[in-house]
Amino acid sequence: MASVPNSKAEYVAQLLLDKIVTANLEPGTSFGTEADLLQQFDVSRPTLRESLRILESQGVLELRPGPKGGIMVRRPGTDILAHGLSIYLRMHDVPFSAVLKAREAVEPALAAEAAVNGSEEDFDAMQASIDNMATIKDPAAFIEENRLFHSLVAKASGNKVMEIFWATISIVAVGEEHGVRYTPRSQKHVIEAHRQILEALRARDSDQAAERMREHVGELEMFVKKNYQHLLDQATSIVARQGRRVS
Repeated sequence: MASVPNSKAEYVAQLLLDKIVTANLEPGTSFGTEADLLQQFDVSRPTLRESLRILESQGVLELRPGPKGGIMVRRPGTDILAHGLSIYLRMHDVPFSAVLKAREAVEPALAAEAAVNGSEEDFDAMQASIDNMATIKDPAAFIEENRLFHSLVAKASGNKVMEIFWATISIVAVGEEHGVRYTPRSQKHVIEAHRQILEALRARDSDQAAERMREHVGELEMFVKKNYQHLLDQATSIVARQGRRVS
């Protein structure tokens, strides 16, 4: 049963969203003009504009100003989920350590499913990521490649909901944004961990893949405890849209 809207604008926003979904409108598609929508939904201009802003904040629409602008359909990204989650965690004083624990719970499950559902193309992409990591000197580039490897494991799981959970939590749980930095020695350790995970995935060994991933993501917490103890009880940072952060 759908929830009851709190305002006329929220009710209209639900109608607009239903229209987008039922019409199966693709991202980049024009949603019509303000005049068209006013005629279709018989509401005041202020109410319609508020409804459009609601959907814009949810990543469903993009309101482009100017003569060549318009109301365009978008597809919400995980940055929107991460933003909302991080605000909730911050406002409820949830520490960074709890976010790391959540990541430790999600990623082994993804690795176990990837061992069953992953394709050889998925595994080849992971190998390419590992090979690339071994050549990277720039710390920021290494971090991005590390994230890519984990995203490939999540994708290979075939579980879209779990993949989205991972993508959301991983944005909030990025230790580097809290000041964590990988040394050359720790980078080599990460690469070796990735190799062992991929070995278990190729062997289609779910238990081993989950265990190796559990050890790998658990090492991040151990690394933080050893080198950045003060961060564990630090409040979770607020993630702004498009991956930016607000301290």
